[in-house]
Amino acid sequence: MPSIHNVRSRTRERNSVLSRPEFMSLNHQPVRGGPPDSRGSAPKRPAQMKPQPSEEPADTPGKERREPGREPGRMPEEDCMQLNPSFKGIAINSLLAIDICLSKRMGVCAYTSSSWGGCRSMVALLALTGHGITWIIGTILCLTRSNTLAGQEVLVNLLMALILDVMTVAGVQRLVKRRGPWEMTPGFLDCVAMDVYSFPAAHASRAAMVSKFLLSHLVLAVPLRILLVLWAFLVGMSRVVLGKHHLTDMVCGFALGMLHFSLMETVWLSSSTCQKLISISTLSWSPFF
Repeated sequence: MPSIHNVRSRTRERNSVLSRPEFMSLNHQPVRGGPPDSRGSAPKRPAQMKPQPSEEPADTPGKERREPGREPGRMPEEDCMQLNPSFKGIAINSLLAIDICLSKRMGVCAYTSSSWGGCRSMVALLALTGHGITWIIGTILCLTRSNTLAGQEVLVNLLMALILDVMTVAGVQRLVKRRGPWEMTPGFLDCVAMDVYSFPAAHASRAAMVSKFLLSHLVLAVPLRILLVLWAFLVGMSRVVLGKHHLTDMVCGFALGMLHFSLMETVWLSSSTCQKLISISTLSWSPFF
């Protein structure tokens, strides 16, 4: 039988505060890596266990990934707001905003439901008079019916200027890729003439180049000269009214058309060169023999 001393010691140990499970870790410190305590200890609660460092996956949602070479807690540069933008950036953004606002207000014939939607067909017909396909086909027809060397020389140079204008405008549009003020799908003739994007306005460039070309190489009366200049301006404006181009597209188109005219005047083809080109196109080789 157990002695009275052992029974009292066990009773005292059960009634002791340190024998409770939450205070067992203070009374028994197991040796790391050694055998467990003979008396046993209650397992620690999950809240008392120290979290072990673990590598977080790179694609963990909701947590910021630390980029190499960037201080912790610092936001990426693309997410930061520029509180001190340059004066040049403010001016450019302001001009673009004004350009878009004015272009949208002037697009009164953009759709049939617009304020001037009933005049859309007439404005589209006016714009067609400045289309590249229209002028190229018309120049070729006039060239086939021309019998004078001077007339053929002017028409061949005009045809070269039209081809130069179409190729240059198409290249700049593909490079800039600016959309118009209204989301519109380009028409069939626009796709054929590679007039898909907004900047610069191809119709304005062509109208300015053609009007300057005809004023320089044709003898016209004063009323006809005024009408020719007015036609070029209205063709450029028609594309803005139809919602195809911005105001800056039209202005840059006029400037580009004048540049094409100056370039064509510099590389003007002589009458003999024009006759050779006509002979090659008509498969008539007599000028070479």
